[in-house]
Formats: sequence, C-alpha cells, structure tokens
Amino acid sequence: MLLDCAGKTLDLSRPHVMGILNVTPDSFSDGGRYLDPKTAVERAAVMVEEGATIIDVGGESTRPGAVPVDADEQLRRILPVIEAVHASLPAVISVDTSDPRVMAEAVSAGAGLINDVRALRVPGAVAAAARAEVPVCLMHMQGEPLTMQDNPTYGDVVAEVRDALQARVQACVTAGIPRERLLVDPGFGFGKALAHNMALMRHLELFQALELPLVVGLSRKSMIGQLRGVPVARRLYASLALAVMAVMKGAVIVRAHDVKATRDAVMTCHEIQQAGLNEPLE
Repeated sequence: MLLDCAGKTLDLSRPHVMGILNVTPDSFSDGGRYLDPKTAVERAAVMVEEGATIIDVGGESTRPGAVPVDADEQLRRILPVIEAVHASLPAVISVDTSDPRVMAEAVSAGAGLINDVRALRVPGAVAAAARAEVPVCLMHMQGEPLTMQDNPTYGDVVAEVRDALQARVQACVTAGIPRERLLVDPGFGFGKALAHNMALMRHLELFQALELPLVVGLSRKSMIGQLRGVPVARRLYASLALAVMAVMKGAVIVRAHDVKATRDAVMTCHEIQQAGLNEPLE
C-alpha cells in the first residue's frame, strides 16, 4: 500500500520509523530539549539520517497529567520547525495535535500527516482533517491526558479499544475522509494500566481486522519502567523488544525516540519475515 502524504509517498509494504520531535517544555522524555527551532530542525536532520521516514512534530505534551496548550502557543512552537523541515528534509512531516486550527495551519506549512491522540473527537477536527486532504492517524485514548491514568477501567480492553477505533473510522468515513487516508493506533499508555498495555501487545494482531495501517507508540513508555524498574533514560532495550514484537504482529509505523536502533531492529525483523516467502523450504 502506498500512502500519499501531501506529495511524499510512504510504501507501507515495509515498516517505517516515525521520529519523535517534541517542541515542548514538559514531554516525558525529551521535554525542553528542542524548544529552539534551530535545535529542533538539527534533531530532525539527525533522525532522517538515522532512517526516520516520518518526523512527528508536537507542540503540546500529552503525557499523563499534562495540561492543555492553546492553539496559538502550539503554532508558535511548531510552525517554524515544520516550515524548515519541509524545506530541507525529504521525510514526511506528521503534526501531533488534536486542535483543528493547528491541523489546518500545520498542513499549510508542510505537514503531510495528522497524528491525533483524540482520534478527531474535538469539535471541528473531523471537518478540518477532511479539508486538509492528508492521512490521519486515529489513536485510542480513554479520558484526557490530565486524568487518564487515574483509574483506567475496561472489561475486555482489546475488544473495547478495537471497537472504539472502528467507530472513529466510521465517523471519519461518514464525514468524507476516505478509508485509504486513515491509520489506527491502539494508544499504549493513554488511559491504560500496565495489564491493559500488556493485553494489547499480546493480542496486537487482532487490530489487523480493521484493515488499516497500524501505528504504535511504545518508545520509553511507563509500562517499561513498571516492568523493568528503570528510568526513562534506560528504556532503550525494552523499547526495541516491543517494537520488534509490534512489527511481527502487524504494525507498519513505529513511533520512536531512538531512531537508528529502532530502524535496525524492525527492518531486521521485517527482512527475515519476508525472506523466502515464495520459495519452497529445502
């Protein structure tokens, strides 16, 4: 499958790494490191050199406990970065936002994909995404970032997340967004306890029933800290293990802080999976 991202094409027959570029003071892993546009663009260039085909630019942290950031501030943070990356690098630019105005202005500045943790549930977001005519990643989140980890509750987390994503897909199609422009993300860590995250990973292949490209964000997540008892800076190895598991279960885009290591891991997995598919075993 080829995904047209405002003129830049992604071949989804192989995995892609989406490099994380948070232009925020408070993101859980790299908050404050790339507030200066020049530093942010330099970081984007490094990630592209390391193999990122998508750069995900966000101006609002959605970590647990994060407070909302208004559209003016998001745009002040991200527009100079998007414009410079668009002018200088070949990667697809993804804008990580739920705000309809931010979506529209980011796409006008050069973003080719909308990555929305609220799955276009904010009033006006579906219409803005439809007008933008770029692909949209719909992510599942129970609640809002400020309170989503207070007491997340599910009966059957896999079925409920899958059904919720299916409902958002249908809402988007009804509003005029073609299915071929939609991607889905189960939202690891967004309104999920450790047991929920583990169940989603164990059964991630079931999301292929949605028949849409599957995106995952697992890099340095708190579930790793809970499982391994390590701080954010020491979560690379477990992040790589989860990225490989996700690709084996059908993920085609892996969101990551550590681009080179993640690309090496997921491409090795993919190449072994693909090798000799049409050849008889000796």
